[in-house]
Amino acid sequence: LKKYDARATFFTVGNRISTYESSVKKAYEQGNQIASHTYSHVYLTQISNKKIKKELARSNKAIKKAIGCGFDTLRPPGGMVNDSMKKVINVPMIYWSVDTEDWSSRNTDKILAKCKSIKDGDIVLMHDLYPTTANAVKKLVPRLVKKGYQIVTIDELFYYKGIDAKGGVVYFSGR
Repeated sequence: LKKYDARATFFTVGNRISTYESSVKKAYEQGNQIASHTYSHVYLTQISNKKIKKELARSNKAIKKAIGCGFDTLRPPGGMVNDSMKKVINVPMIYWSVDTEDWSSRNTDKILAKCKSIKDGDIVLMHDLYPTTANAVKKLVPRLVKKGYQIVTIDELFYYKGIDAKGGVVYFSGR
Protein backbone atom coordinates (compact mmCIF):
# COMPACT_ATOMS: atom_id res chain seq x y z
CA LEU A 1 0.00 0.00 0.00
CA LYS A 2 2.69 2.48 1.03
CA LYS A 3 4.73 1.92 -2.14
CA TYR A 4 1.76 2.96 -4.32
CA ASP A 5 0.41 5.71 -2.05
CA ALA A 6 -2.62 3.49 -1.50
CA ARG A 7 -4.65 3.22 1.67
CA ALA A 8 -7.14 0.79 3.13
CA THR A 9 -9.54 0.46 6.03
CA PHE A 10 -8.57 -2.20 8.54
CA PHE A 11 -11.57 -3.53 10.45
CA THR A 12 -9.87 -4.73 13.61
CA VAL A 13 -11.04 -7.22 16.19
CA GLY A 14 -10.54 -5.35 19.46
CA ASN A 15 -9.28 -8.23 21.58
CA ARG A 16 -6.44 -8.81 19.08
CA ILE A 17 -5.22 -5.21 18.98
CA SER A 18 -2.86 -5.47 21.96
CA THR A 19 -1.12 -8.43 20.30
CA TYR A 20 -0.64 -6.50 17.05
CA GLU A 21 -0.52 -2.96 18.46
CA SER A 22 2.66 -1.94 16.62
CA SER A 23 1.15 -3.08 13.29
CA VAL A 24 -2.09 -1.22 14.00
CA LYS A 25 -0.16 1.96 14.87
CA LYS A 26 2.02 1.64 11.77
CA ALA A 27 -1.01 1.16 9.52
CA TYR A 28 -2.69 4.21 11.04
CA GLU A 29 0.46 6.34 10.78
CA GLN A 30 0.68 5.44 7.08
CA GLY A 31 -2.76 6.95 6.50
CA ASN A 32 -4.89 3.84 6.74
CA GLN A 33 -8.22 3.89 8.55
CA ILE A 34 -8.65 1.76 11.66
CA ALA A 35 -12.25 0.68 12.19
CA SER A 36 -14.08 -1.94 14.24
CA HIS A 37 -14.92 -5.55 13.55
CA THR A 38 -16.25 -5.77 17.16
CA TYR A 39 -14.24 -6.63 20.23
CA SER A 40 -14.57 -10.42 20.19
CA HIS A 41 -15.87 -11.17 16.67
CA VAL A 42 -19.30 -12.04 18.05
CA TYR A 43 -22.31 -12.08 15.74
CA LEU A 44 -24.16 -8.98 16.85
CA THR A 45 -27.49 -10.42 15.65
CA GLN A 46 -27.25 -13.02 18.39
CA ILE A 47 -26.76 -10.75 21.40
CA SER A 48 -28.83 -8.15 23.25
CA ASN A 49 -28.66 -4.43 22.55
CA LYS A 50 -26.90 -3.96 25.89
CA LYS A 51 -24.23 -6.49 24.89
CA ILE A 52 -23.86 -4.86 21.46
CA LYS A 53 -23.13 -1.52 23.13
CA LYS A 54 -20.62 -3.17 25.47
CA GLU A 55 -18.93 -4.99 22.58
CA LEU A 56 -18.53 -1.76 20.60
CA ALA A 57 -17.42 0.24 23.64
CA ARG A 58 -14.68 -2.31 24.37
CA SER A 59 -13.60 -2.24 20.74
CA ASN A 60 -13.53 1.56 20.75
CA LYS A 61 -11.43 1.58 23.93
CA ALA A 62 -8.87 -0.85 22.43
CA ILE A 63 -8.59 1.15 19.20
CA LYS A 64 -8.32 4.44 21.10
CA LYS A 65 -5.56 3.00 23.30
CA ALA A 66 -3.59 1.93 20.22
CA ILE A 67 -3.96 4.98 17.96
CA GLY A 68 -5.36 7.77 20.12
CA CYS A 69 -8.83 7.94 18.59
CA GLY A 70 -11.83 5.66 18.30
CA PHE A 71 -13.53 4.14 15.26
CA ASP A 72 -16.17 5.70 13.03
CA THR A 73 -17.25 2.67 10.97
CA LEU A 74 -18.02 -0.97 11.74
CA ARG A 75 -17.95 -4.20 9.77
CA PRO A 76 -20.31 -6.63 11.47
CA PRO A 77 -18.83 -10.15 11.74
CA GLY A 78 -20.24 -12.57 9.21
CA GLY A 79 -21.94 -9.67 7.47
CA MET A 80 -24.93 -10.27 9.72
CA VAL A 81 -27.24 -7.34 10.49
CA ASN A 82 -30.78 -7.08 11.85
CA ASP A 83 -33.19 -4.25 12.61
CA SER A 84 -32.26 -4.20 16.28
CA MET A 85 -28.61 -3.53 15.40
CA LYS A 86 -29.57 -0.75 13.02
CA LYS A 87 -31.33 1.03 15.89
CA VAL A 88 -28.53 0.71 18.45
CA ILE A 89 -25.38 1.14 16.32
CA ASN A 90 -24.58 4.79 15.75
CA VAL A 91 -21.86 4.39 13.10
CA PRO A 92 -22.13 3.31 9.44
CA MET A 93 -21.90 -0.44 8.87
CA ILE A 94 -19.66 -1.35 5.96
CA TYR A 95 -20.20 -4.37 3.77
CA TRP A 96 -18.51 -5.07 0.46
CA SER A 97 -19.26 -5.24 -3.24
CA VAL A 98 -16.37 -7.61 -4.05
CA ASP A 99 -15.82 -10.65 -1.83
CA THR A 100 -12.41 -12.19 -2.50
CA GLU A 101 -13.34 -15.23 -0.36
CA ASP A 102 -9.70 -15.19 0.77
CA TRP A 103 -10.64 -16.75 4.10
CA SER A 104 -11.99 -19.79 2.25
CA SER A 105 -9.58 -20.34 -0.63
CA ARG A 106 -6.36 -19.06 0.93
CA ASN A 107 -5.08 -19.11 -2.64
CA THR A 108 -3.46 -16.02 -4.18
CA ASP A 109 -4.59 -16.80 -7.74
CA LYS A 110 -8.19 -17.40 -6.67
CA ILE A 111 -8.20 -14.16 -4.69
CA LEU A 112 -6.92 -12.24 -7.72
CA ALA A 113 -9.51 -13.92 -9.96
CA LYS A 114 -12.28 -12.54 -7.69
CA CYS A 115 -10.82 -9.05 -8.29
CA LYS A 116 -10.88 -9.09 -12.10
CA SER A 117 -14.05 -7.04 -12.39
CA ILE A 118 -13.40 -4.33 -9.79
CA LYS A 119 -15.21 -1.09 -10.65
CA ASP A 120 -15.00 2.48 -9.41
CA GLY A 121 -16.52 2.71 -5.93
CA ASP A 122 -16.19 -0.98 -5.07
CA ILE A 123 -15.40 -2.05 -1.53
CA VAL A 124 -13.18 -5.13 -1.61
CA LEU A 125 -13.34 -7.57 1.30
CA MET A 126 -10.01 -9.09 2.33
CA HIS A 127 -8.59 -10.38 5.59
CA ASP A 128 -5.13 -9.42 6.82
CA LEU A 129 -4.61 -12.81 8.49
CA TYR A 130 -3.36 -14.79 5.53
CA PRO A 131 -0.05 -14.70 3.62
CA THR A 132 -1.95 -15.55 0.42
CA THR A 133 -3.99 -12.36 0.82
CA ALA A 134 -0.83 -10.31 1.38
CA ASN A 135 0.63 -11.82 -1.80
CA ALA A 136 -2.56 -10.98 -3.70
CA VAL A 137 -2.44 -7.37 -2.47
CA LYS A 138 1.19 -7.07 -3.65
CA LYS A 139 0.02 -8.00 -7.16
CA LEU A 140 -3.40 -6.32 -7.14
CA VAL A 141 -2.45 -2.83 -5.96
CA PRO A 142 -0.02 -2.07 -8.83
CA ARG A 143 -2.53 -3.47 -11.35
CA LEU A 144 -5.30 -1.20 -10.06
CA VAL A 145 -3.02 1.84 -9.91
CA LYS A 146 -1.90 1.16 -13.50
CA LYS A 147 -5.59 1.16 -14.53
CA GLY A 148 -5.95 4.60 -12.94
CA TYR A 149 -7.64 3.66 -9.68
CA GLN A 150 -6.93 5.50 -6.47
CA ILE A 151 -7.04 3.08 -3.55
CA VAL A 152 -8.55 4.81 -0.52
CA THR A 153 -10.06 4.28 2.91
CA ILE A 154 -13.81 3.99 3.47
CA ASP A 155 -13.93 7.55 4.83
CA GLU A 156 -12.07 8.86 1.78
CA LEU A 157 -14.26 6.87 -0.61
CA PHE A 158 -17.42 8.32 0.88
CA TYR A 159 -15.94 11.83 0.90
CA TYR A 160 -14.93 11.64 -2.78
CA LYS A 161 -18.28 10.13 -3.77
CA GLY A 162 -20.30 12.68 -1.77
CA ILE A 163 -21.84 10.05 0.50
CA ASP A 164 -22.94 11.33 3.90
CA ALA A 165 -22.77 8.02 5.74
CA LYS A 166 -25.30 7.60 8.55
CA GLY A 167 -25.13 5.53 11.70
CA GLY A 168 -27.07 2.28 11.63
CA VAL A 169 -27.09 2.17 7.81
CA VAL A 170 -25.39 -0.58 5.80
CA TYR A 171 -23.19 0.44 2.82
CA PHE A 172 -22.05 -1.98 0.13
CA SER A 173 -20.04 0.38 -2.09
CA GLY A 174 -19.29 3.98 -2.93
CA ARG A 175 -21.81 4.03 -5.75
